[in-house]
Parts: sequence; C-alpha cells; structure tokens
Amino acid sequence: MPLLRIENVDKYYGSKGNITKALNHVSFEVEKGEFLGIMGSSGSGKTTLLNAIATIHRVTAGHIYLEGADITQLKNKELAKFRMEKLGFVFQDFNLLDNFTLEENIGLALTIKGVPKEAVYNKVITAAEQLGIRDALSKMPSEVSGGQRQRCACARAIINKPSLLLADEPTGALDSHSAQMLLESFKSLNRDRAATILMVTHDVFSASYCSRILFLKDGMIFTEIRRGDKTRREFFQEILDVVTLMGGKDSHDN
Repeated sequence: MPLLRIENVDKYYGSKGNITKALNHVSFEVEKGEFLGIMGSSGSGKTTLLNAIATIHRVTAGHIYLEGADITQLKNKELAKFRMEKLGFVFQDFNLLDNFTLEENIGLALTIKGVPKEAVYNKVITAAEQLGIRDALSKMPSEVSGGQRQRCACARAIINKPSLLLADEPTGALDSHSAQMLLESFKSLNRDRAATILMVTHDVFSASYCSRILFLKDGMIFTEIRRGDKTRREFFQEILDVVTLMGGKDSHDN
C-alpha cells in the first residue's frame, strides 16, 4: 500500500460567476521513503495541492488517503490530532517563536502534549544533531542565520517522527549556501531515517535533490520524471528541460 494516495482531486475557488478550478482530477501515489518534488509555474496548483494534503484546505471532490485512512473525511477535532501526529511542516518563512530559544521551538509541540521534560530534551537533541544545529540550541532565532532557523523549523517538524514531511518552498528565503545545507539535511533524513518528504519548489537546484518530480500545469499533472541512477547534475538538466518545455522557469510560488 502506498503511504499517500491522491485520487481524482478537484479544487474550486470562488463563487457563482467567478469560479477558478485550481486542481483538475489530480491522481498520484507516494511510496514510503520517497522524496517527491512538485513543480509548476505560478497558478499551476502546486501549493493548493500541498494545502489539500496538509488538510489546510478541503478538496471540492476526490479523496486523499494517508496510510489507508481517507483524510478528506476527517472532522475538525480529528484534523488537529491528525496534523499533530502524522504531518510535519516546513514553511518558507520559518514560523518560529521569536521569544523562545531554538531548543524550546523544537520541543514546543511535545511540551504542550505533556511529554516529560527529559524525554523532550532527548528528542530535541536527536533532531538537532540530525540537522546540525545542536551547538545553537540555547540561542534565540534572531541570533542565528536564516539557514539555522530553517533547520530549526525542520527539526521541529521531524521531532514527532511524522508519517509525511511537507515542505513549501523551504529554500525560498535562504542564500545558496544555506539552501544547500538544508537540502543536504533533507537528503540525509530521507536516506538515514527513511523520511517521506513532499516538497513544493520552483527551484530546479532544490528539485534535483528529489527522487521523483511531478510537474503541474493548469491544475493537472503535466508529466513526471524519476532520478533513478542519474547523477544529480544529470537530473538537474532533465528537470530544466521539462521546465523549459512547460514555458520557462518561474520564480514565484502560487
């Protein structure tokens, strides 16, 4: 059974006379341990799709299954529990609490759940070491680099060992060196912890770290490519060729 199954998903926005179809009969599967990238120009539907999988937005039609459970049928109370237990989120703008240390930011969800302090600390240390930020745990977000803030956000996302890690343009606010460090961390999580990652990106370099890329156009899947045995440089060129075929690189998300 695939970890994630998207089945004939449609998403409409607007009201009578002004309706936009953001997703049009989208179907695909994600296996456990995959590192999947979703690409497309502004307005292609990639962020709408991510928000539907994250249960932030309800789909208009179709079904989304995670570990065999239909998440489109979850009620409000069930949704909060589902997000906390099954999903990890990494956003472009970090979403850290400025008056908390990195350690407190990473462990916050566990602390709120009432997990004993020692257990929280041990989990924070493990996640921080995985992301290479253990030495910065006592610092405030304002005292570290953008790359360290994003790796803190990533540590916070994986501390509960979610079934699926969702990343929305995670390198968008980072310089090239910090972006590469974050992507190497993603690759390590995927390889060493079998983390299943779904990343929305417009950036070809970021996408080249993935094992498979889905390309969206006008709310539909345009094509997909797999890395297989290709080097990252070869995969980068293949991604670039598809982006060019679709109408050029777009530096804006939707």
